[in-house]
Amino acid sequence: MILEAPMLDFIEFFEEVEDPRANNSLHDLVEVLFIALLATLSGATSCSDMAEFGRVKERLLRTVLDLKHGTPSHDTFSRVFRLIPPKPFEKAFARFMKAFGEGLAKTRGTPNVIAIDGKALKGAYETGLSHSPRMIVEAWGAQTRMVLASVAAPDRDETQAAQELLDLVQLKGAIVTGDALHCNRAMVDKIVENGGDYVLALKANQSALYPDAVALIDAKGGRMPRAKTQEYGHGRKETRAAVVVPAEALGVKHSFPGLAAVARVVSRRGKDDPVTRYFICSKPYAPDELIKIVRTHWTIENGLHWVLDVVLDEDQARNRKDNGPENLAIIKRLALNVARAHPDQKTPMRRKLRHAGWDEAYLFELLAHVR
Repeated sequence: MILEAPMLDFIEFFEEVEDPRANNSLHDLVEVLFIALLATLSGATSCSDMAEFGRVKERLLRTVLDLKHGTPSHDTFSRVFRLIPPKPFEKAFARFMKAFGEGLAKTRGTPNVIAIDGKALKGAYETGLSHSPRMIVEAWGAQTRMVLASVAAPDRDETQAAQELLDLVQLKGAIVTGDALHCNRAMVDKIVENGGDYVLALKANQSALYPDAVALIDAKGGRMPRAKTQEYGHGRKETRAAVVVPAEALGVKHSFPGLAAVARVVSRRGKDDPVTRYFICSKPYAPDELIKIVRTHWTIENGLHWVLDVVLDEDQARNRKDNGPENLAIIKRLALNVARAHPDQKTPMRRKLRHAGWDEAYLFELLAHVR
């Protein structure tokens, strides 16, 4: 049975997640999690959907699972996800992806960027606190177009969560990118310590480094090589111009580990006003390479966040209690990763998941590429 191999892999990485329920619980924890993954891979967006998937696919599930007490109910799925501590679950997910990702084909021509960015779980808020939903911070592997690791932001503190992420992923040979929130000494120190490079957005929140970087580019940028790109799409032209200036002295002056260069990218869409952005870099990248790196960072928005909201209804999910929102978010990201491992890269994700729900043979195909 094709399901057996993925199930064994899943058990290997997730059996270390301790079952928080009482010893007399009816349903095995790993079986519950595996059913949740298959259901999400088939388009399920809630615990109710997972329970329905289990009932409909019980015959299939019994080929690899014991299901001593039948398939789990909605309440069982909900209780499991509410009670599992997020940290062990996050680590299991990262271990799984590290092993899973080693054999995946990389997208040619895409820089080895690990984009760090946060996403609000907009429906996951306590009554009367819609302005402060839960936050998830993710490490997105641009070459494989997959989530490498995902961490809940404690008290919406994205900077702390981002630094935790860096200990869960392999940074050697990768370029870590992030917005200005992540441009801080602790972040760059962690990246350099773990063997990575970085290109991080720089804004005035770095009140000392920012004006010095702007002044250096204004003074020396005119004598440095430049790169310019033009693209046409959605009925408009978009141009980008970049310059990179060596700046090791600024790294020493402001105690930013590994800082080797500062950069400026000026972009313009159609007739809109130009937008100027500044970056700090651990290497003096060629200007055309810098443009690729900066652009690649934003694949996390349309390659992950958009898909989560449009295909898996993450913004509409109303799981609010305990650890439920964070743990269900991990299952959704794992399901998208599995679907993306399939060689068919042209079929839209929504259609892939629907096809998996309709056709068990296709579901087997998706799972066959997990190994």
